[in-house]
Amino acid sequence: MAAAEHVLAWLTVPASRRVTVIDGLVRRCASKEGNALGACCRLGLATDPRVRMLAESLIAWQWPDGGWNCDKNATRRSSFHETLPALWGLGEYARATGDPAAREATARAAELLLDHRLFRSRRRGQVINRAWLMPRYPPYWHYDILQALLVLSRLGKARDPRAADALEELERRRRPDGRWGVGGQWWKPPGSRLTPETVDWGRSGANRMVTLNALRVLHAAGSSAAGTACARHRPRIPRTPQ
Repeated sequence: MAAAEHVLAWLTVPASRRVTVIDGLVRRCASKEGNALGACCRLGLATDPRVRMLAESLIAWQWPDGGWNCDKNATRRSSFHETLPALWGLGEYARATGDPAAREATARAAELLLDHRLFRSRRRGQVINRAWLMPRYPPYWHYDILQALLVLSRLGKARDPRAADALEELERRRRPDGRWGVGGQWWKPPGSRLTPETVDWGRSGANRMVTLNALRVLHAAGSSAAGTACARHRPRIPRTPQ
């Protein structure tokens, strides 16, 4: 709760509320408000006026295509990096409060990702960014298909046919032992200037959090791969002599 208070104090001071508007579109790193909104709702703070302010701000800043972007040079296309945390936050807020505006904004943002099958160009179908195919943990504000599938599964959209490509890609990356590894990491060792961590989240081999989230997603999608992977790692119980 102390951490939540620290973040809310930082995001709600007047200096943090300034936004840049270019061509009628708000250029804002919505991942900050999105991640804070999602975390605060999980902590039971959805009715806090400051949390409501975060939700209302995200709704007001949403672009016509359903996403968000902080790039001052962008035309009218949203950033998947900025959209995914905002989608998570508004989804959690809508679930906690039933707010219809948040629910509508969540649906629009989810459609943006699903219309691209989570990682493909809408026009030609090619992969937009191959880095998005490699799962990492923690995601921070970065986009990848595992985190996108996890957020969409919490919205009840894991079985949407447009998520099938991403689910197949996720299953394809499963290791022979039934688990999943990381495709890199966004965090840096203590003392680094950007994204320093005191926790070692794993840089190679099977990753517990990536595996857990992959199983969550596949279970929500009704995939048999989830049960197979769980069975491979179910502890063996020695037989008791009769």
